[in-house]
Order: sequence, then C-alpha cells, then structure tokens
Amino acid sequence: MSYLKKIGFFLMLFFIVIVISQCSIAQKMQTSLPFLIGDVYYQNWVSGVKEGGSGTNIYIQIVSSTKQIELDSVYFQGKVTKLELTNNMIGIGRFNSNTKSKNDIILSNEPYAEYGNKVPELIKKIPFDLNENQCVISYKEGNQIKYFKIDNIRKKELLAYPSSPNNKE
Repeated sequence: MSYLKKIGFFLMLFFIVIVISQCSIAQKMQTSLPFLIGDVYYQNWVSGVKEGGSGTNIYIQIVSSTKQIELDSVYFQGKVTKLELTNNMIGIGRFNSNTKSKNDIILSNEPYAEYGNKVPELIKKIPFDLNENQCVISYKEGNQIKYFKIDNIRKKELLAYPSSPNNKE
C-alpha cells in the first residue's frame, strides 16, 4: 500500500510542477495600456548603394507621458527588436535585413582551414502568433514586463534612399 502512495505522491507532485511552470512561461497580454498610443505604421526601406542593406521600421506614436513606464521591445513579422523612443515621443523599432555582406565559408578537408568561419545566426521564434499587420510591444512597469498587442498596423509606401546625394547648384 505504501508503494502506491509513493507513486501517487510523485504523480501529483509532477502534475503540480507542470501546471506551475506552464503558468510562468505564458506571456500574459494586457487588455489596456497605462499610456495612450496614436498612429502606428510600418515602412519598408532599401538603401541606394549596393551593400547598404534594407529593412523595415515600425513607428508607434506615444500620445501621453510614460514617466513610470519604460518601453522595451517590439515583436513584429516574426522578429523582435528594441524600441527606441525619440524626443517627439515616437517609438521606433528597426528591423534590418542581413543582406549587406555575404560571408564566404571555407570548406576544406584540412581542419585548421575552416577556423575563420563564422557560426550562422539562428532566427529565434517569437512567443506570439501574429498576422502581417499586428505587433506586440513589451514595456516595463516597475519590475514587471508586460505585453500589449496592436492590431491593424498601416503599411506605408516603400522608402528608397537615393544612391548618392543630389548636388544642386
């Protein structure tokens, strides 16, 4: 009989540990923000020079003061980046494409010939299921990190930077 009690105790303990760990892992989405946001849009951009790169910037206008709040990150289109807050209260998330330079990989049967190869960066899966026009912002309120989902983000026209400055005289 004591053998069955021990098995029951361990099964119950295992169940409690699983339930508690699942609760702590889940990202709890807030239903409202402690500050007001205005216009939210994103804009793809390309550089005018050959290896200048490309990317996407997301802009979040902050309408009310965020003195007790610290903006942290934005999750958008399968990626995450830090939010920068400008002086005119706009949070900007910059997602750069890594097309600037192609790293040559040395393949050889000599073990020391491959020493200079860089390890490829793995893309981390974000913990949210988002559509193309949705993002999640994270912010710190006190010591807690909180999350808020923004829907219906507008897409602005592609911003193509010129290849060289115009010299008008």
